[in-house]
Amino acid sequence: MTGPRVAIGSILTECNQFGGSPIDLDWFERYELRWGDEMLAIDAGVVGGALQELRGAGARVTPLLAASTCPGGCITADCYQRLRGELLERLRLALPVHGVLLLLHGAAVAAGVDDPEGDILQAVRQLVGADVPVVATLDLHAHVTQAMVENAHGLVAWATYPHRDTQTTGQRGAHLLLETMAGRCRPTMALAKVPVIVGGLHGSTDGDGAFARIMRAARQQELRDGVLSASVFLVHTFLDQPDLGGGGLFITDGDALRARDLAEATAGAYWDSRHELEATAVAPGDAIRAGMAIDGGPVILVETADCAGGGASGDSIASLRALLQLETPPASLVPVVDPAVANACHRAGVGAGLHVAMGHAMDPQWGTPLVVDIRVESVHDGRFRYAGGIWDGVVGEMGPTAVVAMGAVLVLVTSHATYDWADEQWQAVGIDPRRAKFVVAKNPMNFHNVYDEVAKAVFILDTPGPTPATIAQHPLRHMQRPYFPADDDIPDLKPTVWTNAGLYA
Repeated sequence: MTGPRVAIGSILTECNQFGGSPIDLDWFERYELRWGDEMLAIDAGVVGGALQELRGAGARVTPLLAASTCPGGCITADCYQRLRGELLERLRLALPVHGVLLLLHGAAVAAGVDDPEGDILQAVRQLVGADVPVVATLDLHAHVTQAMVENAHGLVAWATYPHRDTQTTGQRGAHLLLETMAGRCRPTMALAKVPVIVGGLHGSTDGDGAFARIMRAARQQELRDGVLSASVFLVHTFLDQPDLGGGGLFITDGDALRARDLAEATAGAYWDSRHELEATAVAPGDAIRAGMAIDGGPVILVETADCAGGGASGDSIASLRALLQLETPPASLVPVVDPAVANACHRAGVGAGLHVAMGHAMDPQWGTPLVVDIRVESVHDGRFRYAGGIWDGVVGEMGPTAVVAMGAVLVLVTSHATYDWADEQWQAVGIDPRRAKFVVAKNPMNFHNVYDEVAKAVFILDTPGPTPATIAQHPLRHMQRPYFPADDDIPDLKPTVWTNAGLYA
């Protein structure tokens, strides 16, 4: 007897509508782009976890494609149509299948397509029909849309931030699909969300913060009979779309009312926690002066507004400029994406002195370059290997890279923005960032993976950029008012609720 035939595919990235550089196919090629059978070699991350679960159950796997990359601006039209077209055509040729598993993100935007994940799920549903189970996994920062909910038998989200559970989420998604195909459950799904749009600084699932408490309470429901899955969404903040918000999504075994009640209760808790979830930031100069009064280091300067992991270009020099205003800056480390400077360093060689304009070359709306004299300390090919997180084991590519010095300040100048998981980029150029007085970190959450046990202090910086600590100063055009933080209170608020009941009509 042969196992069920399952088609599996993945298109995974996160997009920023405030800024950042467009994502084209080259971006995916620098991270992970595998066509057809090539994706069967993936053994980590969400795809690796899904494949492990499917193989363990004896399923016959039909691989479509796996494409993932660092967040950026919007996906170009050509790139999206190529990936979407390949996935759907490979699925069409594979029909009939018993089920479809899609490993997605949920916060992508393509040129001309505001909801790529909903678009893909709808197209897949049209191909396979209403009776074939379709399950998708999502990031907990997904902007979950009506099209996603109505076209999937189940949506299963990552449950940790920092993201440590991508592999087990792939397993959870595959398990739900297998149980559904076997007729052992009837997944009935409800999403409830409220218009709270806050950044990720207070969104950790570790400790006892508001989001951690809400996540733990939701996941506890999975221990109860009849609750198949619980997800909580801290929506990606840097989109401008209708119906943005966070809340809960529950899947029960045929109990639509219970799924809705649990989802609405989670959304209510999310709304009640909105002030605790909202972050504040300080001016770079104030943070640096406070840090100078602290004995030792490292002191972490979190320039969250330039987070490549949220779609920024990584080219801001706001923190660097503030450090250089000190009369004698101490040993400090700053990352900057500037391909022209990196290439100039490679041409000049180690030891060369250069006079350059650095920064704001990729997304210039957020500032002006810094004209400065530098000394080339080292040059590198920019390759490194991730040691955990979303791309555990994947080789990242910073492109031509250089370490340059301005006195005691060292700048890691790269050609491409890369997602920060821990300190792999610094280690790849032979630098231990824990030894510096000041370290500029451009990820609002993953700096915890490196510095929690050694940092003397952490300051969240208020700098210009497309991934700010709060969107209070970023009016949205397409998200309808009222919403928090633009509106502190919303009388008679009721969550938006969507279900997949139409699949069982």
